[in-house]
Amino acid sequence: MQILHPFAGSLQQYAERLADPDCYRPGHCPQCHAKQPLTAHGFYTRTLIDAAFDGIIRVRRYLCQACRRTVSLLPEFVLPYLRSSLMVIAMFLIARLLRGQTIDGAALTAPPPMPYQRGQFWIRRFRAQAQTLCAALAALTQPTPAPDALAMLQSIGWIAAHRFLFAGVRCHLLGWPRGLAPDGRRAAFSSPAAPV
Repeated sequence: MQILHPFAGSLQQYAERLADPDCYRPGHCPQCHAKQPLTAHGFYTRTLIDAAFDGIIRVRRYLCQACRRTVSLLPEFVLPYLRSSLMVIAMFLIARLLRGQTIDGAALTAPPPMPYQRGQFWIRRFRAQAQTLCAALAALTQPTPAPDALAMLQSIGWIAAHRFLFAGVRCHLLGWPRGLAPDGRRAAFSSPAAPV
């Protein structure tokens, strides 16, 4: 399971803070709700594309001794299951949907330059998720007469909205990928039983 790392700062500061396993150690398991601190359980790596960074970051993991499951502290500037950072996606969506730029033009505003298809993917997923985002974000800002998820995200702030959506509502900014349940674990879809 992934939870958000409550750290706000640069990538360099994030990398320095990972050395201390007690910093931001969860006091209880978010899965089984055992009231004991989790044990440091190493790291995993993932790639990240940000405005000034394109490389690999480490993500701290903890182990619950009660249920034997791991919890990962995902940095709040990273979206689950996507390589691009929250701010890169935000810059692209603002340029395309608020400013009306073409997909190619919007792709140039979101460094580093990206493929055309990735922009289409983000727009398609954001539009499919917009109504859910408006309903969830209404708790943080005044809803508009015709709810506009992009305007709500702008008024709240992308990082603050992502923190609320992911940690509080378990809602992914671009919608969960098919086959993944909202808690981040793979969903098992069974086919109907064959007639006998």
